[in-house]
Amino acid sequence: MLRTRFKRDIVTEFLPPARVGRTQRAIILCDGMPSIPRKQPLAEFLSSKGYWVFYPRYRGAWESGGEFLDKSPHEDILDVIGGLSKEFRELAFGRRFHVMVDELFVIGGSFGGAAAILSSLDPRVKKVVANCPVVDWAILARSEKAETSNARYAAYIRSAFGAGYRLSDRNWKKLRGGKFYNPAYHAREVTPSKVMMFHAQDDPYVPYRSVEKFARLTGVRLKLLRRGGHLSTDSIVRKYWRQIEEFFEK
Repeated sequence: MLRTRFKRDIVTEFLPPARVGRTQRAIILCDGMPSIPRKQPLAEFLSSKGYWVFYPRYRGAWESGGEFLDKSPHEDILDVIGGLSKEFRELAFGRRFHVMVDELFVIGGSFGGAAAILSSLDPRVKKVVANCPVVDWAILARSEKAETSNARYAAYIRSAFGAGYRLSDRNWKKLRGGKFYNPAYHAREVTPSKVMMFHAQDDPYVPYRSVEKFARLTGVRLKLLRRGGHLSTDSIVRKYWRQIEEFFEK
């Protein structure tokens, strides 16, 4: 994996396509939270399918600069998209790249599923896949099963992940307001044909009924699985790649 930095803060791993076609396609991968950055095998899989792949760290997370949740994480994804239209430099050896993207896609899971859905509001994004996405932070705040309902969750993140997330109590509380980084708040703006969601009924962290309700509200396509827990984005993309690729091509 190569590395670059967008907007001075956002460290991003990336791979060129293993095979180059006439149409330049790119996929941006959005991580969950908290998680250790480990989507490199998925990036290699997508590169082998002919896509540029970009795997950013949100501002304030891991190697990136800034404070986590100072800005909505989907804005970090949009800043990466903006950076693709300009020349950017691979950090280790200074090799320069300029990607003229014809079609742009976003894939995100859990916390990153919200980033994927919100990024679909940008006209530069053709399609997104959201795996077990958080669609309404207000519902998670009320859920007894959700870790994020813990009032001291930000303190837990600081203790368990150290400098992996530079997260203040003030920034974490933004999520409870119902507007900040919340797909449900933007439900009427979502174009249903741009979004595909996957979820399992036995997900212990993100209630499937919240995602089912969001799908009904927006008309977004939802593949609801009976079992699987909190689904791995890597396994879902590989298992359903044929369906995902057909969705991308429509």
